Amino acid sequence: MELVPESSSSNPNFDTPITINTHIIGASSSSPMSASPPTPSRYENQKRRDWNTFCQYLRNHRPPLSLTMCSGAHVLEFLRYLDQFGKTKVHNQNCPFFGLPNPPAPCPCPLRQAWGSLDALIGRLRAAFEEHGGRPEANPFGARAVRLYLREVRDFQAKARGVSYEKKRKRPKQKPNNNALPPPAATTG
Repeated sequence: MELVPESSSSNPNFDTPITINTHIIGASSSSPMSASPPTPSRYENQKRRDWNTFCQYLRNHRPPLSLTMCSGAHVLEFLRYLDQFGKTKVHNQNCPFFGLPNPPAPCPCPLRQAWGSLDALIGRLRAAFEEHGGRPEANPFGARAVRLYLREVRDFQAKARGVSYEKKRKRPKQKPNNNALPPPAATTG
């Protein structure tokens, strides 16, 4: 779509015609200005923010690290760094409230990142790494050490907070058996 002023003498600010590209893939041609690019989902926005945070962490690292030099150990270092911003009370083993889901009084135990938050974060960073050109086999977020760390955090937080993180098992669907005979009636002799 070209917008050209009717007369170049009527508006001295326009020396040349202005071309505006309004073509949007998937937009209808009847109303080119009504369509807007799709908004990223909450997941995509969070993944982008997490990726930017991790890249910033690598730049601030001493010495600064490139993504190609990043290993599972650096990911663990990042997760431990994030603990200081956590909001989940995780009781120490010598705390009197260790293992209680609803402690009756405050205690000095630290606030940490919840296991579920860390697990979701690693999943998003794992996907972002591959989207930014990383090879799946070289993904530091999928390293064995990271998986073991997450498992340890989950188990310790489950004990410390008295919360079970067991996966809920789906019950197998019962198949209706139309050919089944009713159970024999109990007879008294």
